Amino acid sequence: MAAPGRAPSSLGYALPAEWDEHVATWIAWPHNRTDWPGKLTTIPWVYGEVVRHLAPHERVRILVDGAAREAGARRVLGRVGAPLDAIDFHRVPTDRVWTRDSGALIVSDRTGRRCATLWRFNAWAKYPDWKKDARVGAAMARLLDLPSWQAASGGRPVALEGGAIDVDGAGTLLATEECLLSEVQERNPGLGREGTESALAAGLGIRKVLWLGRGIAGDDTHGHVDDVCRFVAPGRVVLCSEPDGRDPNHAILEENRERLEDARDATGGTLEVVRLPMPRPLFFDGRRLPASYANFYVANGVVLVPTFNDPTDRVALGALAELFPGREVVGVHAVDLVWGLGTLHCMTCQEPASR
Repeated sequence: MAAPGRAPSSLGYALPAEWDEHVATWIAWPHNRTDWPGKLTTIPWVYGEVVRHLAPHERVRILVDGAAREAGARRVLGRVGAPLDAIDFHRVPTDRVWTRDSGALIVSDRTGRRCATLWRFNAWAKYPDWKKDARVGAAMARLLDLPSWQAASGGRPVALEGGAIDVDGAGTLLATEECLLSEVQERNPGLGREGTESALAAGLGIRKVLWLGRGIAGDDTHGHVDDVCRFVAPGRVVLCSEPDGRDPNHAILEENRERLEDARDATGGTLEVVRLPMPRPLFFDGRRLPASYANFYVANGVVLVPTFNDPTDRVALGALAELFPGREVVGVHAVDLVWGLGTLHCMTCQEPASR
């Protein structure tokens, strides 16, 4: 469909909260061996578990690069008991599988219309193989027959990954300065705070950006907020907490807590900040991994939470169960998955229904 001639926000579109109704969840079937050195054979089974829990609640749309990949995915999904009649396969090749970051951000209005907003993807300004992933958002728009809008400023496409932001569905957005404002990351050189906020307002209907400082240690995206802090309702966030003063995350998270305690959302209200524990540090080849319970995914009827064989798994699951009383809260073993430097929120991209 033709793209809207004006910015989506000027036409009444806005990005819904993750807990609002979904039509589907998009994922890409894992295939890149360099993302999970020596572990790729275990990762499809993690994906199978994720799909098994999602498919009873909403459709799951899976990107594959060909017939052989689809056949392999079907075998795994059949063996874990996922309902195949709730799953669609699409032949869209990818470099990696982090559809949260490469996929379209779909906005909607109150008349039933939806629009796919497209943002430049450059593999977090870190990896050379990104050209297939950069086409995923446009492919989603085409497959859904949605109008699309390319985010740009001064004639240049604006870079943004879905994991860099979180919204309350009422005009407020969370992000970190490390991720979106650092010139070192080469996401949007010269755009700055004002230009970034203008782009988020134009494309996603955002009226207030709450800026945190830095992301957690080990995050190769340099500060994605979905490993740090998440909205769980308008006016309420969960923020990771690290009590060990020797851990580098302690100071990072305490500074973010202080910022949130002084913050006001788009309505002018204060925020309730709920502490979410951090698991014990995980390492691979001497490198710290971004293990975080904040990388949960909220779907229709279920919240999927990464777990790490850690004593705090139960604490995190209990805290999130209290915050999402109308949904089943399910832990998904993510020790292998996080070796790819992402977990459940990173691998999923929601397709919201009309607001």
